[in-house]
Amino acid sequence: MLLKKILVAAAIIGAAALSTQFAAADSHGKHEMKPAMVMAGDLHISGPWTRAMLPGQKVGGGFLIIKNNGAADDTLLSVSSPVTDRTEVHEMAVVDEVMRMRPLPDGLVIPAGTTVELKPGGYHLMFMDVAESFKEGDMVPVVLSFERAGDVELMLAVMPAGTKGMDHGHMDHGKMDHGDKTN
Repeated sequence: MLLKKILVAAAIIGAAALSTQFAAADSHGKHEMKPAMVMAGDLHISGPWTRAMLPGQKVGGGFLIIKNNGAADDTLLSVSSPVTDRTEVHEMAVVDEVMRMRPLPDGLVIPAGTTVELKPGGYHLMFMDVAESFKEGDMVPVVLSFERAGDVELMLAVMPAGTKGMDHGHMDHGKMDHGDKTN
């Protein structure tokens, strides 16, 4: 059933969103990605991925990079996916020396001229009550809803369960740092 939903979503999204190419894991277990860039208004979205889930697992995270080349802030208001009825934008942060995860009901601001990475240990998409566990090699369709850029459809590649981060060129985003916003 999940495969059918994914195939229908893939047909709707089209070949451009499916052009993200992934290389095999290297000897260190990292995955090098050559991301296709999805553009929506002033936003450039790249590197969409998620992890494979264990059988019976009902929650998962989604990760990507959003660069705002515009002169005005934009806000990721919500996310949806046909693989679950409930998907939220979340933040993990250390509060009083304790790691806490919480939804961002007002969305995630993408400041003008900056790049915000949704990654393990920081901002991320949260899939809840997933009907069928994500399997390595599959694609998970999502729709990101932005205040200015509108709805953006894309696919998240399902990477191995233990993946900590993606190697985007020469940058290592696999480390746990919280809420990085860089130019």
